[in-house]
Amino acid sequence: MIEPTSRTSRDAACAQLAASAVAFSFGVTPQEVVAPTRASREAAFARQVAMYLAHIAFGLPLTRVAHAFGRDRSTAAYACHRVEDERDDRAFDTCLDQLEACLRAAPWPGGDGEGLA
Repeated sequence: MIEPTSRTSRDAACAQLAASAVAFSFGVTPQEVVAPTRASREAAFARQVAMYLAHIAFGLPLTRVAHAFGRDRSTAAYACHRVEDERDDRAFDTCLDQLEACLRAAPWPGGDGEGLA
């Protein structure tokens, strides 16, 4: 069983990795994605995508996703619903599929084989 502090550290690592990948793909900075304020519309949407990917790619429950991003659970849930609604766009869906595959392929911390989640 993963200890709470270790789990919190791994959740933060998942959030940071998702935020960095999304920032690169969406043309915003990782700092904008994890900023405590909304910043720009683009950064806010990138944050929603990063939250979605942390939930989907790493299997983190929404409560843990929210905590890792410094948000409420309802905000993480809204982000996931918003991103799901946008997946009807073929180009966006392809981009998310690629980002998800990239995040799932990331090596596990310490090479222990346990996985990030």
